Amino acid sequence: MLSLDVKMAWRNIWRNPRRSILTIAAIAFASLLLVFMLSWQFGSYATMIDAVVKVQTGHLQVQAKGYNEDREMRQVVPNPGAITSRLDHIPEVSAWTSRGQAFVLAASAQRTYGALVTGIDPGREKLVSRVRDFVREGKYLDNLEPYSALVGSLLAGNLKIGLGDEVTLLGQGRDGSTAATVVNVRGIFRSGQDELDRNTLYISLPAFQETFSMGKAVHEIVILADDLEHIPQIRQYLQEDIAAGGEYGELVVLTWSELMPGVLQSIKMDLVSGFIFYLILIVIIAFSILNTFLMVLFERTREFGVLLALGTTPGRLSRLLLVESTTMTLLGVIIGVVLGSLVTTYFEAHGIVIAGTGDMLRQFGLPERMYPELSVLSIMIGSGIVLVITLLTALYPAHKVKKLEPVEAMAANK
Repeated sequence: MLSLDVKMAWRNIWRNPRRSILTIAAIAFASLLLVFMLSWQFGSYATMIDAVVKVQTGHLQVQAKGYNEDREMRQVVPNPGAITSRLDHIPEVSAWTSRGQAFVLAASAQRTYGALVTGIDPGREKLVSRVRDFVREGKYLDNLEPYSALVGSLLAGNLKIGLGDEVTLLGQGRDGSTAATVVNVRGIFRSGQDELDRNTLYISLPAFQETFSMGKAVHEIVILADDLEHIPQIRQYLQEDIAAGGEYGELVVLTWSELMPGVLQSIKMDLVSGFIFYLILIVIIAFSILNTFLMVLFERTREFGVLLALGTTPGRLSRLLLVESTTMTLLGVIIGVVLGSLVTTYFEAHGIVIAGTGDMLRQFGLPERMYPELSVLSIMIGSGIVLVITLLTALYPAHKVKKLEPVEAMAANK
């Protein structure tokens, strides 16, 4: 019986090929657009997260409990070697580095400004962040010159300093003592992020530890994962190790979303606005499909009346209409998903450059060329919503068929 209904539905679909093709094309276009746009959104989020974490935070950080909120010098990772030796044996970890941070007064011969001095391991830092790529004048840090510094371009302008000039740093050490040192400007960096360029200078980690009485302690162990999907797994490994080992101290493992909640909030807001647009698109498509099915019902009312008079049950007529709508919907969704996947795959390989946005994107550390990211999620969400909404739309005409009276239906359309 079902196979016969399918054959009849297929024949009925192509009784009016122009209308059926337009309906299938509308469903296919909606599916194509949703697959591409969702892939574009997910790809842009991955690009944005990757770009932002490689400027400062990394994908994860190991810190003393409360350091992320308080930023006090005494809140340290006292034995970083115990953590980093474990990181070398986690295959999902792409790279790691250690950092120290302190707020200081930075003074040149002419001016004094507040700044954030960050102690880094030059060799490991270039594997985790893009600091070396940001150097616009001079050279990147070198362990052979421990008391040299990389200075943000805006901070260098405020201090009126250039390459080779001396900067005096005055702050407080971990033990509460006065910390002071003089560094030479080895390089000037420009990240495109005004806050970073205005407030930050980098020195080598050994010089930082000596100046601020840190010993071997650090404030952050910054970790880069080989894939965003592996972040929860790495975090679980580290939390289990920290819980099992008393030598680590009171530490926490924070992910990029906890370190940069603003980025996560912007992603959520973009997702919500995107889904509102997608919902409007699907509703428009659903009304056009509803109109198609109602026209089919109107044109075939007399035919349905004859079938009812011959003994066909209203339930079977409703089932026949649902099979027709399901067939057209599946055809449209499959065609849309295939075309959407092909288009997305092309741009996934070649990228998309949005003209005129280069300067704005650089302000956020993002590349000019963006890449969509085709995934099972981007395929299933859009096509699934189109399929469900379209099938729900077809329920109304199918329900009206059940209420037809044979005599009145046969008298219709005369």
